[in-house]
Amino acid sequence: MASEEQNLSQLQQLKIYSNSNTGISDFWKDKYEREAKKYWDIFYKRHQNKFFKDRHYLDKEWGLYFQFPMNDVFDFLFKGLEKRVVLEVGCGAGNTIYPLIATYPDIFVHACDFSPRAVELVKSHENFKLDRVNAFVCDLTVDDLCKHILPSSVDIVTMIFVLSAVAPEKMALVLQNIRKILKPNGLVLLRDYATGDLAQERLTCKDQKICENFYVRGDGTRAFYFSEEYLTSLFVENGFDVEEVGLCCKQVENRSRELVMNRRWIQAVFRLPNNNTFGCSKIMPTDDFDVDISDSIAVEMFGVSPSVDEMIKVYIGGHSFRIKGLTKDYQHTCKSTGLMLWESARLMYVVLAENPSIVARRRVLELGCGCSGICSMIAARYADLVVATDGDAKVLDLLNQNVSLNLEESVLHKLVTRRLEWGNKDDIQEIKQINSNGFEVIIGTDVVYVAEAISPLFETARELISTNTGIQGDFKPALILCHVFRRVDEMSLLSTASQFGFRLVDRWPSYRKPSNPSESIINSWFSEKGYEEEFQNMALNIMYFQT
Repeated sequence: MASEEQNLSQLQQLKIYSNSNTGISDFWKDKYEREAKKYWDIFYKRHQNKFFKDRHYLDKEWGLYFQFPMNDVFDFLFKGLEKRVVLEVGCGAGNTIYPLIATYPDIFVHACDFSPRAVELVKSHENFKLDRVNAFVCDLTVDDLCKHILPSSVDIVTMIFVLSAVAPEKMALVLQNIRKILKPNGLVLLRDYATGDLAQERLTCKDQKICENFYVRGDGTRAFYFSEEYLTSLFVENGFDVEEVGLCCKQVENRSRELVMNRRWIQAVFRLPNNNTFGCSKIMPTDDFDVDISDSIAVEMFGVSPSVDEMIKVYIGGHSFRIKGLTKDYQHTCKSTGLMLWESARLMYVVLAENPSIVARRRVLELGCGCSGICSMIAARYADLVVATDGDAKVLDLLNQNVSLNLEESVLHKLVTRRLEWGNKDDIQEIKQINSNGFEVIIGTDVVYVAEAISPLFETARELISTNTGIQGDFKPALILCHVFRRVDEMSLLSTASQFGFRLVDRWPSYRKPSNPSESIINSWFSEKGYEEEFQNMALNIMYFQT
């Protein structure tokens, strides 16, 4: 009997894990939370890209979502114009990214991880290309995604075994962060650990519980195990609709050890509804939303220097321009849309160059002109006064360079550049000091893609448009907007315009053929000019408003 008690005592001394199931201490809980990034960085230092297998099952499980929906209106507006944009949260070494871009040539992937070493593994991959992948370090519980990705610009967010690594009390922060960059009707595709998984049972036996269903592994990384109810309520409470959610179970057999292992994971699809109310903290560009276009920062942002000294050459109507700016190759990685020349501006400067009577001998205001100012420079050749405005000080600096580079002295004095943040009373007052009588023509190209900015836009236009309706014959002051419909739908745009006293007088393309085409203002701009067809397949719209 004594010998049996002695053996039992020795076994108890040799036991590594207790059965107390009290979990880890508060000290270690805090340490694992505080140093979560470090533990994952060590993980990728140790395993490099050899731990996880490439996820080729994504095409089988979710292939339909990565293709453009076969919707007639959507196809007309967007297909062939924009790449499907994906954000991979917790990208790791790229095991999701590279199977995706190999399968779908028309997608662009943002990839973030809070482990710097993981992001470096993504960038060092042989298939890494700047025009396909934008990889950056980001802790979604702390860092604002809008500092890396334009708001409402992402079609799909993939979360593959990543939300489980976040402390339960911080999961809502991650979802709210994701909402900012998702388009309305954008999707979250999720696969993660489920309660009852073999790994959870083992961690429970080892007394490595942090809180309910949340455990720390031996290497310091953590894992949460989801029930369908918990995951569903988490997304619904943070403003998502449930498309599908289900539990997946699989028995894995190790015949040599005569073991049968039960693996369980949860798979779900959530959709962001149209009434998305989350947004980035700044609507208009501010100093917090700057892009330093110096070479050193450009290298850091893009991996190679995009060098704004490289010229974008524009030829139209006998005019040629050399524009300093970035090409649209950088639209997914650059934080300021004002540094690029967009299709809507290209269409509008063609219209103005071919139809100088639109602005001839009039006072013209351009809203959100961007760094090119191409429409303002065309207008300055014929108008009495042109004021080119933007809300971004860095964009205005580059705009001034482009104006000086392209306009001769005889025209230069007619073009003024000013900072104008829509709805800002001080900025509006400064514009009024330049021209107290208001503007006969106000132009905006691609300035209606952020829902929160629509009211300030029309409010500003209403403050600055001329109230003299009897000028120059039958002409009435007009607000002309050229754009691709993105986040803001047409009905919302027209409703807001009406609130500020604007009515839609004409549009292009028209949904119905006018009984007398000569009565259409915009049709007369294209009549027998030969360039209308060039832009018809670009999903561009022109709206002509009067007060």
